[in-house]
Amino acid sequence: MPRYRNPILPGFHPDPSVCRVGDDFYLVTSSFEYYPGVPIFHSRDLVSWRPIGHCLNRPSNLPLAGAAASGGIWAPTLRHHDGVFYLTTTNMSGLGNFIVTASAPEGPWSDPIPVAQPGIDPSLFFDDDGSVFYTTSHEGALQSRIDVKSGRLLSEPKVIWAGTGGQYPEGPHLYRRGDCYYLLLSEGGTEYGHMITFARSKSPWGPFEPCARNPLLSHRSWKSPIQGLGHADLVDTPGGAWFAVALGFRPNGYPPCYHLGRETFLSPVTWADDGFPIFGKDGRLALEEETSLELAPSPAAPVRDDFDARALAFAWNYLRNPQPELYSLDERPGYLRLRGSAAGLDDLASPAWLGQRQCHFAVQVAARLEFDPETAREEAGLVARMNERHHYEIFLTRRSGALSVVLRRVIGSLRAEVACQSLPASDRGWVLAIQAERAKYVFCYGRSEQELEPLGEGESRYLSTEVAGGFTGVYFAMYASGNGAPCARPADFDWFDYRVLEDTAAG
Repeated sequence: MPRYRNPILPGFHPDPSVCRVGDDFYLVTSSFEYYPGVPIFHSRDLVSWRPIGHCLNRPSNLPLAGAAASGGIWAPTLRHHDGVFYLTTTNMSGLGNFIVTASAPEGPWSDPIPVAQPGIDPSLFFDDDGSVFYTTSHEGALQSRIDVKSGRLLSEPKVIWAGTGGQYPEGPHLYRRGDCYYLLLSEGGTEYGHMITFARSKSPWGPFEPCARNPLLSHRSWKSPIQGLGHADLVDTPGGAWFAVALGFRPNGYPPCYHLGRETFLSPVTWADDGFPIFGKDGRLALEEETSLELAPSPAAPVRDDFDARALAFAWNYLRNPQPELYSLDERPGYLRLRGSAAGLDDLASPAWLGQRQCHFAVQVAARLEFDPETAREEAGLVARMNERHHYEIFLTRRSGALSVVLRRVIGSLRAEVACQSLPASDRGWVLAIQAERAKYVFCYGRSEQELEPLGEGESRYLSTEVAGGFTGVYFAMYASGNGAPCARPADFDWFDYRVLEDTAAG
């Protein structure tokens, strides 16, 4: 049988939800404070995923002003019914639970339809009799029947199952197979004790009988390069096979920590004689698994973005809702122009900031930057960001009146410029680079990619979830800031590279 490699979506792609339409599969993940929100992917084999857009790509359906790190959009669910795609999710920074719809997965997606049900991690289930059930996480699986067009509740929400006793029962999904309704829960918290539990009933309202084999998917207390498995969603194939997508993470070192974020993994699923599913091999997943589907690998993503297109590529995200006047691909064709505002990297604001997820342990990102700051407050460069209180940046600025390249590390309340080098004038600008390894980042600069010199380092663990907290992963971004006042001159980025390097470490 063909074999595939986990994770199927590496880097910060948590809380996956999947649905099938004919021979096509569609998948979405959480996006938190980043814009546009809820990336949507297409696949024919559940392994190779092609990005096709974002479900939330307008301020009207994704207001993020002032959203704190790990605020914004949590845990979406994607479903398709009678020719319509439905996405329900929670905006933790204002809107609460809501639904958006589209006739095609690429959009356009509607403005939000609010659903006044408490809880998070909402899910939709369309029953054969036309009933639509809305299930959220609130003291267990809280469920009501709704009018899916208006979002109006048609019944009083009721807790239908509280789980098996694990903390934070969340991520509920209701399914129907044969005469039984199955309820999936994630318990233990989205950390090292994470697990998937199942129960079933003859009625969508219960009572629900838990599986005697619970948890059905978990790596808790299990020595594996994959940890934190949970928040799963089931899907069947046209041939009748079953799979599940789930989040997990790949920790480094000891004590273990992870900085790429929670990633999307794929598990084969079979159904046991007791009527409940079996995930992977007895509830465990490996970095390499077998699949019954014919694989069709996607083409490799381009290494370089020359900023010569009229619009930005799918991989780019803004930090919260962007201010359009801070960005331009037209003012200087072939360059991305950033106009640094007063907002800085430590602020709950929308600075001139454009980033991509770190999706590989070993990678080099680089950009050529032309920037002539007037003051020591003005800066532009590259940042490795986990959140406002945990980030490393290499940037051009003024120090003692001279153009300089600086490395700064921000770790909680500790903030230090750990290296500074004055630079000669250069009409070609300067190349800044971040070379990532599993345990550290090396920050470099030079007149070209072939002339890079190291400026300093920063450990990856201080950008990890265990240290920084939150639910996201590291982003590499270009940015410009006046740190209290707008920059007098723009920062022009000629190109940006994301080049995957060989990772010789296990996992």
